[in-house]
Amino acid sequence: MEFGPEFWTFVAIGVFAQLVDGALGMAFGVIGSTVLMSTGVAPAQASAMIHIAEIFTTAASGISHYVNKNVSWTIVKRIAIPGVLGGIFGATILANIDGKLIAPFVSAYLLLVGVFILVRAIRAFAVVEASRRGMPVIGFAGGTLDAIGGGGWGPLVTSTLIGTGHVPRYVIGSVSLTEFFVTVATSATLVLHIGWADLTPVIPLVLGGLIAAPFAGLIARFAPTRILMVVVGLLVIGLALRSLLRYFGVL
Repeated sequence: MEFGPEFWTFVAIGVFAQLVDGALGMAFGVIGSTVLMSTGVAPAQASAMIHIAEIFTTAASGISHYVNKNVSWTIVKRIAIPGVLGGIFGATILANIDGKLIAPFVSAYLLLVGVFILVRAIRAFAVVEASRRGMPVIGFAGGTLDAIGGGGWGPLVTSTLIGTGHVPRYVIGSVSLTEFFVTVATSATLVLHIGWADLTPVIPLVLGGLIAAPFAGLIARFAPTRILMVVVGLLVIGLALRSLLRYFGVL
């Protein structure tokens, strides 16, 4: 890929997506996948691009959260292995289904994720006692949907754990750190099935993500969470709708 407008556009997407992800513990995959699919990239290809980029960004982000003491190892231990298994399962399904057939369903899923993020931003989380029940199931579901949709680990896992009473700061840090292992498993599975061809946009996405990732832990402590969630929710909804309208010939 040449260092033209397209390259710097993907760098900017990587920076923005990772800054938001660092603040919310979600959204790099959702933003990246929605943007890629809105430009016509096939679902499996988009998911592979995003997850390969996330190997680097989640590693940097996880280290940042660890340094800033945002990680709960109790949470990590309960969601890591189920998340990895879910990622492998979801990637295998995605890689073996025709891209044109699944594209509208993935766009619809991303649209729902955008709505979910927006609702979570508008509606305050109820104050409840923290519960560990169901955490492995949440991890597996998050890994599966993340692989199929190219994003969703953060919106599903982070929001659910916060909603069940866990401290947001530790949820964001733990989910971000665990995402590295889920991403490695998902990426390896997708590359095994579809190969390395046409993954060049990964380079500027990684570059942009790495520029922003070191600030993840700091951002999580001070960022205006609700405002960012509204912005991300509206952005994902708009891009997903655009993809669906293009698919059905409206645009």
